[in-house]
Amino acid sequence: MADPDRPPEAAGGIVFFRTEHREQVVAWYRETVGAETWLEQPGCTILDFEGFRFGFCDAEYTESEGILTFVYDDAAAVDAMHERVGDAADEAPHENGTYDIYQFFAADPDGRTAEFQTFR
Repeated sequence: MADPDRPPEAAGGIVFFRTEHREQVVAWYRETVGAETWLEQPGCTILDFEGFRFGFCDAEYTESEGILTFVYDDAAAVDAMHERVGDAADEAPHENGTYDIYQFFAADPDGRTAEFQTFR
């Protein structure tokens, strides 16, 4: 019998964004970031990056609010991603003492912020 004071167990979650350029954005996250297509639906593509699921759906406008954060095991991997994203990077990788992370931000093809980091 389910405990009415506790939520049921879930299988995870997905963050969705509307986009006018689904093919281009999906290609960037697949080819540059290394995400894989988890599920293709009519007008929506759901990607998976090490259990982090996020989707892009066709729309007449683009939602670019929020930050997609990709977490790596070490600074060398963050540096490698900085090289991969190239001109999309907004800054060089750096220490962030407030959060005890090593990070940098980039912009995806929609102008949405993507963060690449490792915890120290």
